[in-house]
Amino acid sequence: METEAESPAETAKKRRPARTNATKQKLFEASMELIGERGVAGVTVDEIAAAAGVSKGTVYYNFGSKSDLIAQLLRHGVDILLGRLLSVRDDSADPLAAMDEMIGQAMDFMDEYPSFARLWVSENWRIPSEWQDTFAELRGRLLAVIGAAVDGVAAVYPVDPAVSRGSLETAIFGACFVVGLDRQTYNPERTREQSVTAIMASMRGYIVK
Repeated sequence: METEAESPAETAKKRRPARTNATKQKLFEASMELIGERGVAGVTVDEIAAAAGVSKGTVYYNFGSKSDLIAQLLRHGVDILLGRLLSVRDDSADPLAAMDEMIGQAMDFMDEYPSFARLWVSENWRIPSEWQDTFAELRGRLLAVIGAAVDGVAAVYPVDPAVSRGSLETAIFGACFVVGLDRQTYNPERTREQSVTAIMASMRGYIVK
C-alpha cells in the first residue's frame, strides 16, 4: 500500500521546532554576551535581535516582550545545564564519581556561559524579582537532579543522618554558581579539578568514614 506524500505544509510544520530552537540558541548566546557587558536593564530587544541576526519582529512574535524573552532564555539555559548533568548521571557505577562528573559539567557550563551564571546570581535572590516565579521553578528542577544524585550516594555509602539532604543539595547548587563565577572573575588560574574538589568536599563530608 502506497503512503500518501507529505504536503509542503506538513514538512514545514515539522521543521519549525528545529528552527525555533536554533533561533532560541542564537538569542540565548547573543543576550548572554550583551547582558554580561551591561546587565539586563542596559540591553534592549533591538540590540539582542541584531546581535543574534534575527528581526525584532521575530523576537516579539516568539516571546511577546523583553521580560518574556529573558524568562524563556533562563529556561533555555537551564535546559542546557540539565542536559549536561543528566548525561552523566547514569554513566558511572559509582554514584560518588557520577556526582563528581556532574559538578565538572556544571563548571564547564559556567565557563561557557559565565553571563548566565551572573544573571542567575544577581536576579535569583533579588526580592522582588521580575522573574521570581521562573527562578523558583527552574531552581526546583535543578535541585531535583542534584537531590537525586545525593540520594544515589546515600543508597551506596553510609552517610551522616544529621545532615539535611535539602541543605546539602542547596549547598552544592549554590557552590557551583559561586565557585564557577569566582574562578571566572578572580581566580582564572584555578583549575576545573580544583573547583570540583572544593565543591565535592561537602559531599565527601556527608559520607561516614
